[in-house]
Amino acid sequence: MTLPLLLDDALSATVGGFSLRVSLPWIRSMPLASVTRVMVAIDKEPVAVSAALDGRAVTSAELATTPGWWFIQDRLELRGERTLAPGTHDVSLSFTLLVPYLQAGPTGPLTLPFHAERPLVLGAPASGATAAEGRASAGESDAVAGVRPRSEEFASATVDDAWTVSASAFNWTPKVIRAQRPAEDIAVGIVAEGIAETIEIEAGQVWRSFPNPSDAEVDRLGERLAAARGAVTIVGASLDDWALPSRRRTQEERLAFLVPQLRAAARLGARGVRVPFGQAGPELLRLVQPVLEALDVVLYEEIQGQQTLGVPAVSTNLELIQQLDDPRIRTLIDISMLMPSLPVSYLEELRRGGVGEDLLVRLEHDWRAPETHQAVVASLRGGQVPPAVHTLFMNLLVRFGRSEVGDLEPLLPLTGGVHLKFWDLEDTDGRVSRPISDIGAALRRTGFTGTLTSEWGGHEWLDDDPAATTRAHLALARRALSTVSAPR
Repeated sequence: MTLPLLLDDALSATVGGFSLRVSLPWIRSMPLASVTRVMVAIDKEPVAVSAALDGRAVTSAELATTPGWWFIQDRLELRGERTLAPGTHDVSLSFTLLVPYLQAGPTGPLTLPFHAERPLVLGAPASGATAAEGRASAGESDAVAGVRPRSEEFASATVDDAWTVSASAFNWTPKVIRAQRPAEDIAVGIVAEGIAETIEIEAGQVWRSFPNPSDAEVDRLGERLAAARGAVTIVGASLDDWALPSRRRTQEERLAFLVPQLRAAARLGARGVRVPFGQAGPELLRLVQPVLEALDVVLYEEIQGQQTLGVPAVSTNLELIQQLDDPRIRTLIDISMLMPSLPVSYLEELRRGGVGEDLLVRLEHDWRAPETHQAVVASLRGGQVPPAVHTLFMNLLVRFGRSEVGDLEPLLPLTGGVHLKFWDLEDTDGRVSRPISDIGAALRRTGFTGTLTSEWGGHEWLDDDPAATTRAHLALARRALSTVSAPR
């Protein structure tokens, strides 16, 4: 993601030392215990630090057993006892982050290293919000007053009335992390600014009380959206399979982690919650069925990227959903599965990062060929991927899919939602619009009546404005869908 760990105002002086405020480099709030191996150097000299939590000092080792959560919009304050001279200092920070909902093998969750080095001015002022952001944050938008501005382009294409076209608040993730506006304001602003009438939200981004959203937070968001004449379609939930320190949760504990998010979605009036395809598993799906019925919400299992129905784990989970035959357990298709070619901006980023030209040419012109996949794996295993783009390169193995829409036919009767995933707006040869048209035509044949949501993944490497980008993508998506949604 383009947002740095250390913002311009991260370094400040304290009585007898300094404070370093660290932004959370992730897409949702995380347990404090997920932060390990914290190391800081100032002007190339290591310095011991502790986290300042509720007025007490917590060492890096103690964080691993500290309860509580690091909210995505907060910065973790690290304090050291070295007195710094006024002016600029070279700051180095590294730590590891345990991701409790992603597994890295049978013994524990995924562990990711993070590192940042940059010069920081001691006591630099905080960067302020823009005038437009300040107005929206104060609740002064035209939409809240009862007049929602609408772009002519956004409303120009007609889509089947049974289909709900939405925008995902996930598109604003870098702005959420930058925290110049509260996450709730950002979510409401998507509706208030006329970008979309309905939105998807991420529970771990919008609610400070995640993973057990409070009634007050849920109600406030619902009331503000209603005032702007908007609503939430689906809540992106999390299922943390690992308790920290690392211990796999029991099925009952997994259910207990998920249920508060289901209740929040029901209280908000959302259709349901979204979890990764296959993560719940057969035992939890059966445990959650009576809860879904009582709350009248749907559990959507999202399939995406390089997941394919030919993989045994995927096909087995699909068979399970078919056998359960429960209208409250549905699939959600992310069209990152259907990429005819790679995003131009992504290839440019790999080129700037030093990836070899031979591989880049293959990626650009022959993305779906099995030989290209083999070349990607060989480059990674052979150490030919520069460290600066190593994480970005992994998208080729995880997030970018090579399927055709025909491969998804068994999923379509069970599908209640679609993510119209896009990375940039370069639509040469229909690389953005064609998968939308393809999935639209397939959905029309099955009598689909769910949601289609614009979801932008390109903010991992692009600094484009999410409002303008999402607005333009929705216009493109509506045009692509209008060609297939009207009865012929």
